[in-house]
Amino acid sequence: MSTPDSTPDTEALRALLPAQARERLQSLRCAEATVTLILEASGLSARDRAALEIAARKALLREEDIAEVRIAFMADKDAGAVKAAPRILAVGSGKGGVGKSTLSTNLAVALARQGLKVGLVDADIYGPSQARLLGTEGIKPVAHDKRLVPVASPWGVPVLSMAHLSEPGQAIAWRGPMAAGALTQLLEAHWEDADVLVVDLPPGTGDVQLTMLQKFKPAGAVIVSTPQDLALIDATRAIELFTKGGVPIVGLVENMAGYICPHCGEESDPFGCGGAQASAQELGVPFLGRIPLDIAIRTQSDAGTPPAAGEGKQAEAFAALGQQVAAWLDSTAGAESN
Repeated sequence: MSTPDSTPDTEALRALLPAQARERLQSLRCAEATVTLILEASGLSARDRAALEIAARKALLREEDIAEVRIAFMADKDAGAVKAAPRILAVGSGKGGVGKSTLSTNLAVALARQGLKVGLVDADIYGPSQARLLGTEGIKPVAHDKRLVPVASPWGVPVLSMAHLSEPGQAIAWRGPMAAGALTQLLEAHWEDADVLVVDLPPGTGDVQLTMLQKFKPAGAVIVSTPQDLALIDATRAIELFTKGGVPIVGLVENMAGYICPHCGEESDPFGCGGAQASAQELGVPFLGRIPLDIAIRTQSDAGTPPAAGEGKQAEAFAALGQQVAAWLDSTAGAESN
């Protein structure tokens, strides 16, 4: 199969692909044991794209001279058709450690399970985690027309993160303008196939948030807090930032609310209870519900298996959140064009 310089022949590699991948193949390149594919994605759901990517990658990696496979999907460009840019849904918090990234992942998956075409941008430039949370670690995105193509995930949500662009464990020591530039690169990628982009923002109210407000004004913002007073004070600051920037607040989520002991079944509230709901009422913003403090959420998330993609109480909690957010998106669908 290999040529004299040990580079596999592209026609032979094409023959290894599943039939559906061969039919959709737009480009195949091989260089230095890395195969890069571009597949046409029209008519495929996000889950079907993920299944096709997994099958194509597995088929090509059977060739002993191939060490890495990069796959990109491009939407079909109908003549004269212009698709609206996806609506941006920012997920923010005033401080770190409130579970914002995990909530962003599961909200995106919950929205996708309701039939929306959802993409996920990991805007936490210094502490990216979405590659692990969506089970896409080690996959490098390809570029097309000088723009990144999102990485397909097994859960029907394509994603882009600095974790896909940097080496594992690499410290990203950038000043504000460089971080803002990275955000621009992630958001200006090929998201044409998405209806909604869930953007997992870093904690606080710094350069990345300001770039988002000034250059990529979100359709709305979901604010995440834990029940304790300190987290709620910081969440209030995040709400104020978005409100001053003219971004509607979708609502406030109380995360890590209530813990049920797996041994005795007793319920306790290590971070308090009801604080976010009371704050939402005081601030005049909707309360979107509570997500429990549950070890299953932590273990599944660490394994790259979002609880929202499964069944049980954890999935139900995220599904309920997704339903409220989807209803808000539907009710405001025409507001941006007015």
